[in-house]
Amino acid sequence: MTHPHSPEQISAFFTQHGVRDVECIFADISGYPRGKLMPASSFAAGGELRICQAIPMQAVTGEYSYNPVFPDSDPDVRMVPDYTTLTLAPWASVPRAVAVHDCLELNGELCQFAPRSTLKRVLADYAALGWHPVVAPEIEFYLTAANIDPALVLVPPAVRGGRAEVGSSAFSLNMLNELAPFWDEFRVALVTLGINADTWIHEVGPTQYEINLLHGNAVAVADQAFLFKYAAREIALKHGLNAVFMAKPIAGSAGSSMHLHISVVDDQGNNIFSLGDGTESPRFGHFLGGLQTFGPELMLMFAPNVNAYRRYVSGSQAPTNMEWGYDNRTTGLRVPASAPVARRVENRVAGADANPYLAIAASLAAGLAGLQQQISASAPLATNGYDAAHGLPRTLDAALEKCSTVRLPDKRWG
Repeated sequence: MTHPHSPEQISAFFTQHGVRDVECIFADISGYPRGKLMPASSFAAGGELRICQAIPMQAVTGEYSYNPVFPDSDPDVRMVPDYTTLTLAPWASVPRAVAVHDCLELNGELCQFAPRSTLKRVLADYAALGWHPVVAPEIEFYLTAANIDPALVLVPPAVRGGRAEVGSSAFSLNMLNELAPFWDEFRVALVTLGINADTWIHEVGPTQYEINLLHGNAVAVADQAFLFKYAAREIALKHGLNAVFMAKPIAGSAGSSMHLHISVVDDQGNNIFSLGDGTESPRFGHFLGGLQTFGPELMLMFAPNVNAYRRYVSGSQAPTNMEWGYDNRTTGLRVPASAPVARRVENRVAGADANPYLAIAASLAAGLAGLQQQISASAPLATNGYDAAHGLPRTLDAALEKCSTVRLPDKRWG
């Protein structure tokens, strides 16, 4: 997909589509879109945008505190567009564009509080070693009936037959065909946004769905996951629905995950998890070992809300530990059957409520620490992972306490 870059190209693009304004956005710590609406003419002319430094650290409630991590004065940061993300905003009622932005300090450095910055810093550590992560997310979510009272439970919407879906209809094509007006508009929106969706399925829960994104550069894929959630919510509302990315939105129904498939290639495009003869490289085990060692200490990145910990239930296909196994969906880390060129790890721990930038950054940072420290993985588990110990924090408080013990890599490791 070609995106306009120069002022002339951008102006022509805006004129062609009658664009009046541009949504200049970035993800806050919760993955929620924040930013400013800018006149299209000012955006095309390269007008500078600034925003207070603390905004990327806003919580899910919209609040943030002036604690010691912020300068007392809460200075500005610059919002700098990534022109590869500039496209039409498919949810807008009048022609509007949208672009994902980086938050930069006035001295040009990445704002340390912005989630996109965190992911970029981790990728820079990989690039310094001649390595480049490749990531593909699988995003699950529910479509529910409109809900105007947060004290009431979420319920499935009425579908074609006039009744709400009940029971479990995993991988049902009949159920996937329900709510067609939403899906038709949402599919067009993904194309407009340049989101490379692969397969679409109906998941286990009533009106629960999963859409897999194609593998690619970690920042580009995180941008797509961020815009995917934004578009789903906006377009669902247009159809009288809610797109819900809570990890466990409905008691007694399946939780929603964001599985992350991860591999790493070198400068020549070779998968570093495979040797020339197609067998596993030692680096593959070290990457797994890093995830096993540091993953539990990074649970706040995978499960950032109180509700998220209700998903980790034995027998639910949500993991309860960081065991790993070949094609074993009962473990936190699954190694899918694949050709050597596609050898990868599937991190099944992150919930749908996780910020994609931070969940990907945490996974990659843990794996990199394993590579640099040459941490050995445990033996692969061929049996039921739920029979092993519950190795993940069970509550948000426990995850916070675990996070306080995180061991940072030595500076010589980047």
